Amino acid sequence: MSDTMKNTLLFGLVAVLILGTGFVQSWNVAVLILNMGLISAIMALGVNLQWGFAGLFNVGVMGFVALGGLAVVLTSMPPSPGAWAAGGAWRIILALGLGAATVIAAVMINKRMPKGRARLITMLVVLVGGFFLYRAVFDPGVAFVEAITPAATGNIGGINPGGVENFKAHGYMTLVGWGFGGVLAAGAAWLIGKTALGLRSDYLAIATLGIAEIIIAVMKNEDWLARGVKNVIGLPRPVPYEIDLQESPSFIARAEGLGIDVATASSLTVKLGYSLLFAAVLILIFVAAQLALKSPWGRMMRAIRDNEVAAEAMGKDVTRRHLQIFVLGSAVCGIAGAMLTTLDGQLTPGTYQPLRFTFLIWVMVIVGGSGNNLGAVLGGFIIWFFWVQVEPIGLWLMQVITAGLDDGSALKSHLIDSAAHMRLLTMGVILLLVLRFSPRGLIPEK
Repeated sequence: MSDTMKNTLLFGLVAVLILGTGFVQSWNVAVLILNMGLISAIMALGVNLQWGFAGLFNVGVMGFVALGGLAVVLTSMPPSPGAWAAGGAWRIILALGLGAATVIAAVMINKRMPKGRARLITMLVVLVGGFFLYRAVFDPGVAFVEAITPAATGNIGGINPGGVENFKAHGYMTLVGWGFGGVLAAGAAWLIGKTALGLRSDYLAIATLGIAEIIIAVMKNEDWLARGVKNVIGLPRPVPYEIDLQESPSFIARAEGLGIDVATASSLTVKLGYSLLFAAVLILIFVAAQLALKSPWGRMMRAIRDNEVAAEAMGKDVTRRHLQIFVLGSAVCGIAGAMLTTLDGQLTPGTYQPLRFTFLIWVMVIVGGSGNNLGAVLGGFIIWFFWVQVEPIGLWLMQVITAGLDDGSALKSHLIDSAAHMRLLTMGVILLLVLRFSPRGLIPEK
């Protein structure tokens, strides 16, 4: 069987699984799986850029995904008038500028002054003095902002030009937020890469995981930024609202002409609108990744991945190239995180768990085929489908197995309760089977 035929059959299987979900369960569930599969495929492409192209072991994926979600809030939500009028927001911005200036000054002193006691004392004075100055400006600003109607806002808000009254009418700002999510994640990746990319692979993994946890902790605890664990809800959409469609006479007429319930039709229309947007982004990123893979730059990255010593001997700046690919892959993950927050309609920092955004994405890349962009996309769809469907299928299976047991049986209760753990078991089984029979993935790198 040719590679083209094999790949076509694999993606055909994914299509059958999603369509089967629509016929057996509901089309709303099927389109939701499709949307999450598209987002997962983009995340897998981002990780594949780092691992498949350059061999960088980044397990801080959820940190960059979270930054993408934060970017959507800062871009698409309206500003909090009270926070700005009270001067708290300006104090916070000034304090952050002072903090950045302190770090820059310390770096310049370290570079310009000769080694010795004078340099050490000067750096300590700058760092300690800058820290106390930063806190003297920052803490009152935070107190002002978080005191402004904390039950409803208590944060600085965003930059949506629609203002508080009609910010939902400016849904295009959400699409701007997707791009800003990539930029914000790329900026964080640059800062992380400048300090962590010199580490060996296992230490790099530890460092990226720790930094990701720091990012999540900041988002959870700094209420002035995005309300922390109180969450930001009601994000504007780049697609119509269901209630608006249900009140449109033309839409009602089309739905009735197709014999579809108006509420169901409106929900499917919104979800399919997201599908088109997500598919367009996925296609753009996939084409760019393919062009990069087949370019001289892509061949150089794979040469560095396979033998850093030989590549460095040929005059390649390995650290600089690693930083490039680390920033690019993180930017892709940030875009995916922004899309995910848009689909959810809210930012909930408590949901950014390592299991969901690190382990699962790595399984997608490994199962699909590390180093192959098409394989990463396939892995994103397949793994997400099983992640969603295994639990209800497992519950049905346990009910069938225990059908002959009494309702009060302890064994029956135990087996039915164990269905909730079928997800982890299934992910492990899939990973083991793929590593045993196709160790380079379903669509391996050529």
